[in-house]
Amino acid sequence: MVTDASQTKERATQPLAPGLYLVATPIGNLEDITLRALRILESADLIACEDTRQTQKLLNHFGIQTPTVSYHMHNEGPRAEELTSRLKQDARIALVSDAGTPGISDPGVELVAAAIAAGAAVFPVPGANAAISALIASGLSTDSFVFHGFLPAKAGQRRTALEELPRNGMTHVFYEAPHRIAETLGDIEAVFGAEQHIVLARELTKLHEEFLRGPVSGLRSQLASRAAIRGEMVLLLAPDTAGNTQRQSIAAEVAALMQSEGLDEKDALKRVARERGIGKSEAYRELQREQSRKR
Repeated sequence: MVTDASQTKERATQPLAPGLYLVATPIGNLEDITLRALRILESADLIACEDTRQTQKLLNHFGIQTPTVSYHMHNEGPRAEELTSRLKQDARIALVSDAGTPGISDPGVELVAAAIAAGAAVFPVPGANAAISALIASGLSTDSFVFHGFLPAKAGQRRTALEELPRNGMTHVFYEAPHRIAETLGDIEAVFGAEQHIVLARELTKLHEEFLRGPVSGLRSQLASRAAIRGEMVLLLAPDTAGNTQRQSIAAEVAALMQSEGLDEKDALKRVARERGIGKSEAYRELQREQSRKR
């Protein structure tokens, strides 16, 4: 939709209406801030920030002197109540995260729900978002995609989450931390095979922005050769049943070895763990999960 320029100019000169403004901020490049975002941050009565110190750098850069207050995962409940009380008195509050769009893997959802319940207006102010930025430049399908946030930190839960992904060509988008990316890629290879195509988007919009595209085994080797892996990452993949044969379950492999070679379950499990390149305890936990799902 194209907005008439005169309407845009008129709206910019009007006083800011009461309500909660969800303001997206740059994820790296300060040029990605919008004119509307700057106007709202300057006109608001208060800016609720994930980290006031981080947001203050942005405000100082653009000469904005609006008061700030912290709003993060550790004070989300009581602060949401306090901010909602102010919204009921027709305050104009801007909500920002450290970078990107508030509420997307960042605090904000609880405040939005409370504001709506209180009858306050809620205004989205679009802008930078790492997941969408990575998706549109990934080369993967954008017709159908799911954003999952961060994968579980624990290995067993992460592997289960990957195994449960639909294999229908839909693009799956995740955030991942640099200290976990190597383990996550190992899990993807174990679940989907060495040739599973993935995309890693690193340091988006920043000086060292990088897109890595290719088979998961190749990207694992590429990252392993680096002295250090830095920067938050967006991980994308689109498992396809036709192109990627699902690996046999551990339980099925153990049963096959017991039948074909006469091994007991313990020795069969050791063999499977060794061939998959995982520890015996991890293989045992996965075997237990598979057996519990069948009950």
